[in-house]
Amino acid sequence: MNTATWIKRISLAFVVALLPATFSYANPVESSPAAAVMPFEKINVNSADAEMLTTLNGIGNVKAQSIVEYRNQNGRFKTAADLLAVDGIGQATVAKNKDRIILD
Repeated sequence: MNTATWIKRISLAFVVALLPATFSYANPVESSPAAAVMPFEKINVNSADAEMLTTLNGIGNVKAQSIVEYRNQNGRFKTAADLLAVDGIGQATVAKNKDRIILD
């Protein structure tokens, strides 16, 4: 066996040996509703809870809670631009999520 063939076989054996360590065998279905949201699923900002809002790009727990509190105090959002009135939400955040925000 020449050196190149030997290196290929050793490399393949190494990769195969590492495969089980690179995959998680945990249950892929989690109990939280936010975990079940597909990465680009549309989110209704007028009915989503804070946990669901965190699936939007750039929205963490604090901003999500701010959106819910603003909505509870001021009523439904009529346009995506209305989110700019929420403390901590800027034009960049709205722009990043424009295709995912719905207002039904």
